[in-house]
Amino acid sequence: MSIVVAEDLAKSYGAQDVFSDVSFQIGHGDKIALVGANGVGKTTLLRIIAGLEVPTSGRWSMAKTIRTGYLSQLADLQAGGTLYQEMVDVFAELRAQQAQLHRLEHEMADPQRRGKAMERYGELLQRFELAGGYEYEQQIRHVLTGLGFVEADFDKPLALLSGGQRTRAQLARLLLAGPHLLLLDEPTNHLDLQATEWLEEYLAQWNGSLMVVAHDRYFLDKVANRVWEMSFGSLEQYRGNYSQYVAVRTQRRAERQDEYEAQQEHIARTEEFVRRYKAGQRSREAKGRQKRLQRLERVERPQQQRALKFKLASKVRGGNNVLVTRGLQVGYGRPLIDCPDLLLLRCQRAALLGPNGCGKTTLLKTIMGQVLPLAGEVRIGTNVQPAYFAQGHEHLHEENTVLEEILEVKNLPLQQARGFLGRFLFSGDAVFKPITDLSGGERGRVALAVLALQGANFLLLDEPTNHLDIHSQELLEQVLQDFDGTILFVSHDRYFIDALATQIWAVDDTQLRVYTGNYSAYMEQLREERARAEIEAPADDQKRSKQRAQREQQATPKTRNQEAERAELEDEIQQLETRLGLLGRELELASRAQQVDRVYDLGREYADVQDQLQRRLEEWAGVVQT
Repeated sequence: MSIVVAEDLAKSYGAQDVFSDVSFQIGHGDKIALVGANGVGKTTLLRIIAGLEVPTSGRWSMAKTIRTGYLSQLADLQAGGTLYQEMVDVFAELRAQQAQLHRLEHEMADPQRRGKAMERYGELLQRFELAGGYEYEQQIRHVLTGLGFVEADFDKPLALLSGGQRTRAQLARLLLAGPHLLLLDEPTNHLDLQATEWLEEYLAQWNGSLMVVAHDRYFLDKVANRVWEMSFGSLEQYRGNYSQYVAVRTQRRAERQDEYEAQQEHIARTEEFVRRYKAGQRSREAKGRQKRLQRLERVERPQQQRALKFKLASKVRGGNNVLVTRGLQVGYGRPLIDCPDLLLLRCQRAALLGPNGCGKTTLLKTIMGQVLPLAGEVRIGTNVQPAYFAQGHEHLHEENTVLEEILEVKNLPLQQARGFLGRFLFSGDAVFKPITDLSGGERGRVALAVLALQGANFLLLDEPTNHLDIHSQELLEQVLQDFDGTILFVSHDRYFIDALATQIWAVDDTQLRVYTGNYSAYMEQLREERARAEIEAPADDQKRSKQRAQREQQATPKTRNQEAERAELEDEIQQLETRLGLLGRELELASRAQQVDRVYDLGREYADVQDQLQRRLEEWAGVVQT
C-alpha cells in the first residue's frame, strides 16, 4: 500500500533546475536510502515530502492519516525546557490520561462517588496500559542513552546543549513520537560508532516507513531495503540495500554504455554505406538505410559525474619498521590512551577507533611530534616521511587562494598547477578562491591535493572522508588501496575501514588494543571475546582502577604551583578542543547548506580557536618540562 505518490515532480530555484520528471511511490515498510552527489537535491526532495517546500511543477499526495517526522541537518528545537522535558512532551496525551487516573483515584476514596469513578477508572486504565503508559519513561531513557546521552544530560536546559547534542535530541524526539514516515537528513552526523550502531538496530526494527540521506554506507547497508539515486536532475530506483545497489548500478551502467557504443557503431557503418553507395548501383538501398537512420531513436550517451582523479605515491621507499613505540602514554596531563608496544610495518594500514574525545587525534599528533608524550617514546623508521591530514584542515593557510596553497607546497609551472587542481575538481576561477571562503568539502579536496604533492610514505589521516559524498569516498578508498606506503587513520566510516584496514587499533577505557584484519574481522573477534566473558570470571576492575590511580599519581607535578597551573591549562585545552570539534561540525553543516556568510564566520572563528589551542599546548609543554 502506497502512503506517498508523486508524479513528474520538478524543482528549480530561479534559472537553476535542481531536478525534473521525478515520479515515485513510498509504500508501508519501505526503508529508502536517498543517495547522490552533494548538491543534487536530496535535502530538497525530503523537504518537499515533509511539506516544508513546494515543487515547481508536478503533483504529489500523501494518505490523510499519515504522520511524518523530519530531521534536518541543523537542529530547530525550541530552547525552552530541559532535555528530558522535551522528550516527555511527546507523551502529552499519555500524561493527561495519567493525571486523570490520579484524579479518579481520589474520587474512589469518596464513598458517594466510588461507583462511577471505578467504572471510568477501569476503562481509562486499560487504554492507558495499551498505549504504553507504564513504559514511556523507560522508553525515553532507552532512546536518550542509545543516542549517546548520559543521565547527567537529562536535566540540562536545551539552550546549554551544543549544536550536535540538540540535533541528537531532535532525533530522539522523532523516534519517540513514532511517525508513520520518518525523513532523516544525515542522522549519523553527530553520532559516534556506538550510537550509530544502536540507531541501526533501532531503525532495522522500525515498523513504519523511512527515507534517509546519509554518507555512511555501512549504515545504509544495515537499514535500507530500497536505494534511490539522484543524479543529473533525475531519480533512479533500486531494490535492496546499499551493497546490492552498487552491484546493480555497475551492471546497469555497463549495459547502457554497451548499448550506446553498439548503436554508435551501427550509425557509423550505416553512414559509411550511404556515403559509398548513394550515387551507385545500390543507391536505392542506401537511401532506404538513410531513411531508417533518420527515424532511429538515439540512445543518449551515458553521463559521467565529475570525479576526483589523483593518486598518492611515495617519493622514497622507507624502512620496514615504519612506527615503533615503547611504553607510550598520551594525553594532556591526564592520560587519554595507554598504548602497548606498537609496531607498524611498511604497507600496513591501521584504523584507529574509539569514542569521541577518547584521544585519537592526540595520539596522531603525538606521533607527528606536535604533542609531547606523557610517558614512553615514539620512533619513526629510517627514511620514513610522514604527512598529516588534519580533521579540521587547520594546516591550510586561510589567507591563501587554492592555487597559492598548492604552489607553497611545490613550485609548479602555473599551467601545470592548474591542471593538477583540475584533478581535484577546481577549474576556471575556482582556483583563485580564498581558502577562508571554501566549503568543508572544498577544503577537504585542497587538503588531499596538498597530501598528493608531499610524496610521503607514511600517511596519518584524521577523518579523511568527512565532507566527501559517497562517490568521492569510494574513489578515495581506491586511491589509498593503491598507495605504496603505510597508513594510520581515524575514521567513523565503517565501510571505508572495512575496505582499507589491515589491522584495528581500538581504544577502550584509555587502553589501546590491536586486532588483526579489517572492521568485519574486528567485530567477529569482539563477539568471540564477549562469548568467552560470559563463561569466564569478569576482569578485576578494582586492580585496573588502582593501576590507573598509580599512573595518575606518578604523572602529578612536584610543586603545588605547577600542579595548579597545569590543571588550569588542561581544563582550558579541553574546552578549546571541545569548541574546535563543535565548530568543525557546524562548519560542515553550514557548507552543506551553502550558507556562505556563516561558513566565512565559522572559518575565522575556527582559525582563532586553533591559534589559542596551539598557544595553550605550548604553554602546557613548558610546564611539563620544568
